[in-house]
Amino acid sequence: MGTMRMAVWNMEWLNRLFTGGDDGRFKPDDATPDSRSRVTVGERKAGLVQGLAALDADLVVVVEGPNATAELQLLFDELAPGTWTCFAQRSLSPNGPGRADVFSSAQCVGLAVRTDRGTFADPPMRVFDAMDPGSGAVHAASEPFFHDTGADKVPEWYRFERRPAYAELTFADGAACRVMGLHLKSKGIFSAYEWSRWWAMADANRERLLAQCRRLREAFLDPYLRAAETAAIPLIVCGDINDGPGFDTSEMRLKASGIETLMGTVWKPDLALGNAIFDRLDADDRDRLNFEELSTTSFADPIFDGTYHRVWIDHILYTRNAPPGWVSEGEIVRDFGGDPVLRYWEVSDHAPVAATVTVAPPVA
Repeated sequence: MGTMRMAVWNMEWLNRLFTGGDDGRFKPDDATPDSRSRVTVGERKAGLVQGLAALDADLVVVVEGPNATAELQLLFDELAPGTWTCFAQRSLSPNGPGRADVFSSAQCVGLAVRTDRGTFADPPMRVFDAMDPGSGAVHAASEPFFHDTGADKVPEWYRFERRPAYAELTFADGAACRVMGLHLKSKGIFSAYEWSRWWAMADANRERLLAQCRRLREAFLDPYLRAAETAAIPLIVCGDINDGPGFDTSEMRLKASGIETLMGTVWKPDLALGNAIFDRLDADDRDRLNFEELSTTSFADPIFDGTYHRVWIDHILYTRNAPPGWVSEGEIVRDFGGDPVLRYWEVSDHAPVAATVTVAPPVA
């Protein structure tokens, strides 16, 4: 059996720690990452060192990572225990249909695989670069697309601000699985606006998030689980989905939830995804669909001072084309140890989520 501990962590604007040059260097330790930061680069790095050591993961799916693979590799070489192979998924897309000007993401999704424990084969992963047409389905599914979100016969144009980071991992015994790291459109509105404008922005953000979830479900996940070449390969879909279970007021108007659209429908149970963090709820909370314990981040209310909203938007989803329990022990890691204990919010605005993955080797 191939077994690994994986973690998904929105590490909060890591690219601000780097100079942005071609040589992929950190800014000086005594510099501040940006004008809004209250800590130095060195202090941020120290917190990341403690957080990565506490996670003790074989695979880290990095959200809000640096802009280049060389920068992500440097970060894990210097700040994480062990040796690593890294990949950062760059994202470029036009700013509208038919336009020549290009948008480039500054919050890339990345993959970091630990290679010094003998867990994986050599090489440990095969990357499918979503920017490369030769990568097939992940490229096609993450290209800009039209979707009739309002079901009014008027298709709207959408793009993925951050393309998925997608790779196949091979364990030392030949077992294999695939992982897709996501960072989808944020629903957040963090300033106060006139009421009608606020609602227009809220609805638009949810329409974009929902369109991305539907695109991934219809153009990637359903075909993946039906195609002969991939139907038997277990897949983890994870990251900062920017949505939790249930419908908020805007989602009620759209009659859809982003995370639940991504996970699938009861009408196609063989294509639906499980949720490793939900699985760890006790029986009573699962029965009542009580998610109060599952917040992975919080944000200040833009109007009411001192009011914070706690939300669960970081997820580890998994396909059901492997024996039950192949993804287990899901957890939200809010403390990084130490004396005094280092809390996740002292390092990043998101708590990491983690799970154990066990995959059977191919039958000879």
